[in-house]
Amino acid sequence: MGGVIGGVAGRGSQGVGRGGGGHGWCGLDGGVSKVGGFTSLTSFTATSSSSFFLNSKSSFPLSLSSLSLPSSSYPKATATDLLSLLGPKDRASKVNSHEARQLWSCFKFLVPFNSTLDGSSLDLRSMSGSVGGRRREIEENELIWWPPSPVLELARISVDSGGDPGAIHRALDPTVIPVPDVEGSNEDRCELTRTPYGRHFINKELNDYLVFLFEMIASRGPSVGLNVSLNRYDLFHGHLFLARDSGRLGILFHAKEYPAFDKKVFPYNLGYCQSGSDLAYDSTMNLRNILWLAPMPSNSSRDWVAPGVLVVLDARPDGIIYRDLIPYYAQIVRTLYEEDFGEAAVDVNYLNVGVTNPNYQISFVDCRQCDFSFKNKEKKFSGANT
Repeated sequence: MGGVIGGVAGRGSQGVGRGGGGHGWCGLDGGVSKVGGFTSLTSFTATSSSSFFLNSKSSFPLSLSSLSLPSSSYPKATATDLLSLLGPKDRASKVNSHEARQLWSCFKFLVPFNSTLDGSSLDLRSMSGSVGGRRREIEENELIWWPPSPVLELARISVDSGGDPGAIHRALDPTVIPVPDVEGSNEDRCELTRTPYGRHFINKELNDYLVFLFEMIASRGPSVGLNVSLNRYDLFHGHLFLARDSGRLGILFHAKEYPAFDKKVFPYNLGYCQSGSDLAYDSTMNLRNILWLAPMPSNSSRDWVAPGVLVVLDARPDGIIYRDLIPYYAQIVRTLYEEDFGEAAVDVNYLNVGVTNPNYQISFVDCRQCDFSFKNKEKKFSGANT
């Protein structure tokens, strides 16, 4: 019998990893699952994920014996170090040079990185027109470097709030939207989200921008060796966080969420949401963590000190991300966790609700402990100022 992997995933299923927002396997992000005649259970809270466990005697290309344990013979990199390198030069310069070189070797940029881009005189683009419509490459790059004004305002509010997730929650429409059936998920008893309902952002351009991010990852991924499909087995979710040391707004996307069960290659049962998967477990699992960072505002002026970033984080076994940032129990599935980067606020989902033809619902926000009482609200989100 195959092994069982657990983490925090769907409301009734399992996925890959410790964290997530309920992605069905406890998917590579964790949860509670009944499969066949047994139940696998991992504990979790509304704002964090539990560790998953592995239990298999089957052969596996990346066996448990290959997992690397922490070592004290070298400086240990942190998620904060990683974020610092992708920020303004004064922060990047504080990272140990040895760590910095190794971390840079694991960055696969989907949009060219340039920390010196000047945002003092922004020529802001909008998301107007059909989402996913044809744009020139430079226009797509600019939407990452300097997003539309509603995104910039949310980025500034995130920093001004001191990294308070409530700043994100207050930008959400409190209207509850039931989670739809996603590619036959109901029939499979697969629950992809943390809760059975979700919300949209009040400002439509924020929702459109999230769709743009999913589609950018899918379209640009092949340029760095990451081929993803926008479906419930592969790329459909990300975790929005506020960086712990700076309040910078970011999203950690997870692709390759439900690899297919395979007795020789991936002998692990991920629960209901794995049912029907033909997603191969292969070396592209190294690239399943994709990071978007909003432009970083100054905390002392209205200036911007760093442009936006879209980068794949290479967790290859000989790299520092695999060695230092991925917990030893998650190395087989290469999962980085949003809680290591900062305060998790919401999960964002891009769900295909089409029956015969793809029909993607605009990014569906699964809220983590949202409080819509709006008490002590200091700012009303308008999407107008940057």
